[in-house]
Amino acid sequence: MNRDIVRDNMATPIKITNVTKYYARSKVPAVYDLSLSIQTGEVYGLIGSNGAGKSTTIRMILDFIRPSSGTIQLFGKDTSQSGVTLRDRVGYLPGDVVLPKGVTGQEFLTYLGSLSNETDPAYAEKLAKRFEAQLDKKMNQLSKGNRQKIGIVQAFMHQPDVLILDEPTSGLDPLMQEQFYHTVDEARQRGATILLSSHSFEEVERMCDRIGIMRQGKFVHEGATTDVIATQKPRWRVTCKHAEGIAKLKDSPALTVIDLGQTSVTVEPTNSIEKALEALSHTTIVSMTTSQHGLEDEFLRFYEEPQS
Repeated sequence: MNRDIVRDNMATPIKITNVTKYYARSKVPAVYDLSLSIQTGEVYGLIGSNGAGKSTTIRMILDFIRPSSGTIQLFGKDTSQSGVTLRDRVGYLPGDVVLPKGVTGQEFLTYLGSLSNETDPAYAEKLAKRFEAQLDKKMNQLSKGNRQKIGIVQAFMHQPDVLILDEPTSGLDPLMQEQFYHTVDEARQRGATILLSSHSFEEVERMCDRIGIMRQGKFVHEGATTDVIATQKPRWRVTCKHAEGIAKLKDSPALTVIDLGQTSVTVEPTNSIEKALEALSHTTIVSMTTSQHGLEDEFLRFYEEPQS
């Protein structure tokens, strides 16, 4: 297939419009009235607890299952009518990689490469070397991490226009995680659109342009990752010379106490950082460390709030 024939640079790579999904014999929707657009070259992070609807959303995008209502489009085409053709342009890494046990990694990748005119054998070989994939062993002889490496190679090797990656660094050591981040950045630079589902908040913060936090099948927050991080207040772990200093900080309206001990306290600004620092200056401090709570704290905040 000539990709230039089917590519439409004006079409949104992933577009979900008012999608709801009920499973059989369930009165509660797995996904409810979900809308989402992901643009060319964007990395979008989908996060939520188990059962929040992330996997259902991914399966509907891939047309493995169909929505009860609403529409899903890839490159401007309805997935329910053009799913097979569109999947040629998609790379998918499932959350639990299942590979054929009786073949080697090389045999598996060669077979997949024969199914797509877009696979570049040289690039596939480059990826295999980058991830130190053990291609000469049969799948059932590989550890989880080594199976994950082959899963990553098969998702990226045909240089797809859309990548859907579910828990992509599961089982990878830190060195291989860095190689994965580099590979995603390469894909982004060539214009690929990437949907990433992960339980690693650090990973999402590092890689994603926007995030959607799902709870009970709906978005409870969606926006730019940098906006979430920028709104977070600094926290200070303060050790005072005297117990009276702790009491003074505890009573200050400029500070909100997060954790209270006998000689140390964790605080954050109630409003103004300037006023908070002024309040801290009025007591004798032995030591102070600073931390910036981020995406994980924001995630927990949304999950602590009652669902409307």
